[in-house]
Amino acid sequence: MKKNIAVLMGGRSLEREVSIKSGQRVSNALRKLGYHVLKLDIDQSIIDNLQKHSIDLAYIALHGKDGEDGIVQEMLEVVGIPYTGPGVYANILSFDKIISKQIFLNKGIPTPPYYFLNGSSFRELGASKLLPLIVDKLGLPLVVKPSAQGSALGIKVAFRQEELPDAIISALGYSKKIIIEKYVKGIELAVSIMGDPKPETLPIVEIVPQKQFFDFESRFAVDETEYFVPARLDRKTADLVKNTALDVHRSLACTKLSRVDIILDPENHIPYVLELNTSPGMTDTSLLPMAAQEAGMGFEQLVEKIVEMSL
Repeated sequence: MKKNIAVLMGGRSLEREVSIKSGQRVSNALRKLGYHVLKLDIDQSIIDNLQKHSIDLAYIALHGKDGEDGIVQEMLEVVGIPYTGPGVYANILSFDKIISKQIFLNKGIPTPPYYFLNGSSFRELGASKLLPLIVDKLGLPLVVKPSAQGSALGIKVAFRQEELPDAIISALGYSKKIIIEKYVKGIELAVSIMGDPKPETLPIVEIVPQKQFFDFESRFAVDETEYFVPARLDRKTADLVKNTALDVHRSLACTKLSRVDIILDPENHIPYVLELNTSPGMTDTSLLPMAAQEAGMGFEQLVEKIVEMSL
């Protein structure tokens, strides 16, 4: 007998529209596979909806706030409903880029050098006076990003020191804490990981955006980005990138599913880890389905595998 699956989508995140697209596509696939599907937007009625329906599994198609920060996972733990993707702890660790980057450094996993500050440090502690020192230590250009956000929202590249204040103000509009990170020019890669207890990598996706970096518009607009699957890497480099992604997956206590974003320095062959995503997108332009397709898994097969792992 086929299970009852609630697809959680939407929510309060700035990635709401992307989440709805992911959720709708997943829902259509689940119905074709014969599952009973209940689509649930994340709002104040979510607990009532979860409790009044007989739900065997929650498929998390949420992105960003509430979906990848451990909140909805904790709620599902309390209600007692299994769910897709990593658990509470992994979501907490990966959603805050400052925490995850500290873990990478402690584990010896390459990540671009950085400093972090918060809004109050600029307002009350005169942190703006540190910017010339940060430029001296890290050099230019610098990437300024929110510490807790997804899909490259709020990220700006400052090529000159004078551009830093505007980039910082922009990032603080998305998160209370920001990261000022050394810009690494290289090959943008995404490594999707599936499996529990033995995680395995899918083919690496190489991303070639028309813009300076893979920003929000590049991720979801048609013809903004070119993709190569598998990535144009030699075997040795590809293995290094995959093993680095697996190290990240394990170091952040992930289970079942994740996607690791990496910049490969082509000269030194160093895979610099940018972040890990616990709820990869499932839209027409998303990277996980792209990698799965190259591995011989159609979209419905991918969804079925995620469901079977989670149950």
